[in-house]
Amino acid sequence: MRINTNTAAMNTYTKYSAAANAKASALEKLSSGSRINTAADDAAGLAISNKMTAQISGMKQARSNAQDGISLLQTAEGALEETQKMLNRMRDLSLQASNGTLQSEDRQEIALEMNTLASNIDAISKNTKFNGLGLFGKDGAASGTAATTTSFQFQVGANSGETTSVTIQSMDSTSLGLATLVKQVGSLAKGTQASFAASFAGTTALGDLDKAIKAVSDQRAQLGAAQNGLSHTVNSLEATTTNLSAANSRIKDVDMAQEMTSYTSSNILLQAATSMLSQANSMPQSVLTLLQNIG
Repeated sequence: MRINTNTAAMNTYTKYSAAANAKASALEKLSSGSRINTAADDAAGLAISNKMTAQISGMKQARSNAQDGISLLQTAEGALEETQKMLNRMRDLSLQASNGTLQSEDRQEIALEMNTLASNIDAISKNTKFNGLGLFGKDGAASGTAATTTSFQFQVGANSGETTSVTIQSMDSTSLGLATLVKQVGSLAKGTQASFAASFAGTTALGDLDKAIKAVSDQRAQLGAAQNGLSHTVNSLEATTTNLSAANSRIKDVDMAQEMTSYTSSNILLQAATSMLSQANSMPQSVLTLLQNIG
């Protein structure tokens, strides 16, 4: 037996250190709930998990963006619903004004109401906003020289280029082609014109109003289709986020049952190594005792 170098103790200490490290690693994983706490645990797995985490976070934000887009479109559609109601009322008044049984005073009263309705339509177009952005002009990305359309772009994906755009037409009385009608009823309101001609009410005014009503209906249909598209996008993002989160969990999250088994095993080995290390360290002392007995 060699006493200068306690090989048995050294070997036992190596096993002791390995068991202690394994126990510490298992304890860290159990306390954090994560299988990968440092790059040393699984470098490739950590890289993949980090990419997935970025995608998951991006998709959550994209879903929020899409929901904001839906809210914007709902705001615009609600404004157009009121515009359409007023246009329908103006059409009814135009039909009434074209009736030959009315006197000039009657048509003037009709024209005054139509003038008020036209002003309200302009006010809706001007004042309808979402988060301070004008929906029917001024604040969006204007197209054309007269800013008759406004384009809004929504980032609906976690990566560059994953966007969708919606174009909203200006919906004031001039953009709706009612300039001539507004001029007529405006003159009546100011008293610069004596009456609202039945022939004008029954032909020009009625035709212009029909075109305006169709323009608003078409725009509402486009907004509805865009809302449906964004709703499908939200649903798709929710499903993809769930699936990607599950995949990321399989890579990064710890299997608690398996890790608890590893912890228990490491703890037993550590206790055994501690006991054996004590025995190995006592072996040189046995040699000394033997020598003392010989002496």
